Amino acid sequence: MQLVNRSLQKPLLVLLLFPLLPLAFGIYHGLIQALFRAGWISEDSFLGIEYYEGLTGHGVFNAIVLTTFFAVAFGHTIISEALGKAIPTKWVWWSTSLMVVGSAMTAIAIFMGNSSVLYTFYPPLKADPMFYIGLVVAVVGSWIAFWSWIPLYRQWRREDPGAKTPMAVVGILTTFIIWQICTLPVAYELLFMLIPWSLGWVDTINSLLARTLFWFFGHALVYFWLLPAYTAYYALLPKLAGGKLYSDFAGRFVFLVFLVLSTPLGLHHQFADPGVASKWKAVHTTLTALVSMPSVMTAFTIAASLEFAARRNEGNGLFRWWAKLPHFDRSRWLFPYLFCGLLIFIFGGATGIVNASYNMNAVVHNTAWVPAHFHFTVGGPVFLVILGVTLLLLQVWTHRKLVMPKLAISVPYFWAIGVMLMSMGMFITGLQGAPRRTNTGMSYLNPESEEFVSEWAWGSHLTSIGAILMTLSMVFFFVVLSRQVIAIFQKRHEEKVSLEFSEPLHNENVPWVKNFGPWIFAAVVLIAIAYTPAIMQVVDQEVVPSPRFAPNQPGIPQ
Repeated sequence: MQLVNRSLQKPLLVLLLFPLLPLAFGIYHGLIQALFRAGWISEDSFLGIEYYEGLTGHGVFNAIVLTTFFAVAFGHTIISEALGKAIPTKWVWWSTSLMVVGSAMTAIAIFMGNSSVLYTFYPPLKADPMFYIGLVVAVVGSWIAFWSWIPLYRQWRREDPGAKTPMAVVGILTTFIIWQICTLPVAYELLFMLIPWSLGWVDTINSLLARTLFWFFGHALVYFWLLPAYTAYYALLPKLAGGKLYSDFAGRFVFLVFLVLSTPLGLHHQFADPGVASKWKAVHTTLTALVSMPSVMTAFTIAASLEFAARRNEGNGLFRWWAKLPHFDRSRWLFPYLFCGLLIFIFGGATGIVNASYNMNAVVHNTAWVPAHFHFTVGGPVFLVILGVTLLLLQVWTHRKLVMPKLAISVPYFWAIGVMLMSMGMFITGLQGAPRRTNTGMSYLNPESEEFVSEWAWGSHLTSIGAILMTLSMVFFFVVLSRQVIAIFQKRHEEKVSLEFSEPLHNENVPWVKNFGPWIFAAVVLIAIAYTPAIMQVVDQEVVPSPRFAPNQPGIPQ
């Protein structure tokens, strides 16, 4: 089956290609940050971009813009291919246009130099109003994309009342139901708090309430990043490996459990914040521990699927069957992107348990440990799936097979080695107390400085080596991508390329994982229980409001 409406090709290509330019900046600045913090280069290498300005762009472009554009593009393709439904072109264009305009507004505000508030963007640092307005416009664009899928899904259900919803559709709809729920509190923060505050319509702001509303959204955002990757793992990876998905029920159950548990977790990001009772932080900690369950189920289910595929291909032994997986098969070049992401995520999940523990979090809070964990999660399975599936979607939409499969296969392996080295270096220095996000002129690693910390030196050098390998991997990716885009305009015979979805080995028929309704209701109830008392406490107490502060001149009111 192919995309039903070929007129969608242009907006879908915009969704894929537009965020890659800011991604290139994000990759470059990530490399410069690592080298700068290790003392290998000077501030001149930032090309006139202030440290926190670049750090804000790195986070916003990589963690918000890229992931949102990809999720929408992947969703359009899945709805079209798995359900065989034509998405109305006008809604795709409206959605895409708003996302592009909003992202451009936010990028302009960042490069104006007065919006260096990092990707978390909560007060007391204040961005230019255009930064916040751009975020709102981009989010509304993503909402429109999701809303355009709902009537198509309902129509499909009416036409095939006894059929199971395809696994890929379950995954992508779960992703956007979570997105719809979690973006509502941050939309309130932006529209009714941050924008009036940044425009000067109000003089002060309750920064604790704003921070609480952000993390209401902020941790669920992690699952908005992860679930498109999980969709690829369940719907595409077993087929790529030459086998079948071990359990149909496990996949559906995992997505629906994420729907319920992904949002009421945000207070574990606020362990160090005053004003929120410890008992509510404890509730969120417990729920955070529970949300590890679907990831553990995924690890076992996907491992069983891969083992089944390898043993079908004469793989044997306790571990030797791994060698029968298509690690370097050019015809299945997508496999290493998904496989390497899975391996990296093992470490991301384990370190996340540390972050979510009240006592252990106090040891690593605001240290280099935290971005190390982010790069194992967002920079592992999420990013590698985005890279690999982006190349796949280009083939699906343009009917051009991958032109450089050998170089494409090298990308995930270089990236995996690089991210392991980089994150390990940051884990080491984080445990030794090295701060995150702090621009000290790198005096910590200058032996002539009184602030020199010799223990941090070799971990920072390891981080830089990893960052160089990751950047090299991205150079390879952009070479492959450029050749693929050039191939679109070359006259050649079109070859049909479609998404090949995995079939289940065990096709269990469990009624209570067939409908979204009860799970959405359970999610709303749990959110109300976990967040209502905490937010009421923040609103009711006397909080010293925050005035507006210029981000590049801390302590100087605007």
